[in-house]
Amino acid sequence: MSLQLHCSVESWPIAGTFAISRGSKRQAHVVVATVTDGRASGRGECVPYARYGETVDSVLETLRSGGPATNRQHLRRSMPAGAARNALDCALWDFEAKASGRTAASLAGQPSLAPVLTCYTLSLAEPAEMAAKARDARHLPLLKLKLGGGPDDAARLAAVRTARPDARLVIDANEAWSPGDLAFLMRAAHEANVELIEQPLPAGQDAALASLPHPVPICADESAHTSAHIAALRDRYDAVNIKLDKAGGLTEALDMADAARRSGMKVIVGCMVATSLAMAPALIVAQQADWVDLDGPLLLARDRVPGLSIKDGIITPPSRDLWG
Repeated sequence: MSLQLHCSVESWPIAGTFAISRGSKRQAHVVVATVTDGRASGRGECVPYARYGETVDSVLETLRSGGPATNRQHLRRSMPAGAARNALDCALWDFEAKASGRTAASLAGQPSLAPVLTCYTLSLAEPAEMAAKARDARHLPLLKLKLGGGPDDAARLAAVRTARPDARLVIDANEAWSPGDLAFLMRAAHEANVELIEQPLPAGQDAALASLPHPVPICADESAHTSAHIAALRDRYDAVNIKLDKAGGLTEALDMADAARRSGMKVIVGCMVATSLAMAPALIVAQQADWVDLDGPLLLARDRVPGLSIKDGIITPPSRDLWG
């Protein structure tokens, strides 16, 4: 089978500003890979991530130099994990589904997809501003707070909890906490009834997590990229964040979820800020996840059409016109 590969770059405006501990942005820059045999076509979307040394240009170069692989397992061996492989892997899943008349879910061994509840992310800001945004999102039951490190994070947690005593809370420090602040901030998270703390320490300094109690489960994000990383993290983390852009596609993400379960770890399925095309493949992994964080389209000023239907935080599975 001979496939042609087409790549395009798109920019999608963010509603306001998306801010985390490493910086902020107002545009989501994505790369879309399309594979076709002239009869059927499949698409995949990725977000180049500077934290891992990726740029739009580097992703395009990786895709174009790698060529349109026709076998997902061969692709996983021939292209490194990351955004470029994610776009092509998801495009191949979509192509196989369209060409065979099946769904991507059935190809993954799941006869159907159920709706899932996603987190809604509150960008890093002053405590009062985050509390106001939490009140504005009163129709969304599961919130994810981006934190920035230091004592102000305890104030952010307290402010949001006061504003939304009903909400379920997950927090993400994006490597911003220091070992010296860890015990204090974990107590603050416990007092705020937080369900999960994502990547509190820098990936290279997370050995400290093995010797401290975890009053709130701790999740590996920047410390965990593929299934090969899971076993070594069991003494430090209670859960793992699976993002297709990190794992290098749906194929590896499914294996990563299996590895996490075998290691006794819980799973959150995460995303970058991107359109519904990037979220749709992750919904397959999300079917067995403990938490789902696929709110990328909710953070955009507009989404692609057709997109996912997301109402009160509930994501409905994609139409075949979108993906899969």
